[in-house]
Amino acid sequence: MLKRLTPETIRKVPPPFQKIYTHAVEISAPQQLVFMSGQIGVAPDGETLPGFDAQCHQAMANVEALLAEAGMTRADMLRVTYYLTDAQNLTALGQIRNTRWGSEQPPAVTTLVVAALAAPELLVEIEIVAGV
Repeated sequence: MLKRLTPETIRKVPPPFQKIYTHAVEISAPQQLVFMSGQIGVAPDGETLPGFDAQCHQAMANVEALLAEAGMTRADMLRVTYYLTDAQNLTALGQIRNTRWGSEQPPAVTTLVVAALAAPELLVEIEIVAGV
């Protein structure tokens, strides 16, 4: 059973973020957990897609494919960590998240801007923990 934790004793999640962020997710008696390696904007044919938006959508598609392989959906995401190499892409990330992964029951989220990822052409990496 999943429960989103938003106690009154900490800052309320602002309206623009309520469908893409929760402070914490509690799971009771998990039957299945998936700890996903960071997914990047590389297509199945090995091509690194150009531009932040394309890489972000491809990384999300990779996450969705792995969730499906485990018999899960986006609704089963407990924790998402986004790594970006450029803070100027934060607005685009928020828009893509709202459009693609917005939910009444969002996962716990952390977003970090880092100096670099594993290859210089990579602009975003997405790491997931999912459970049912």
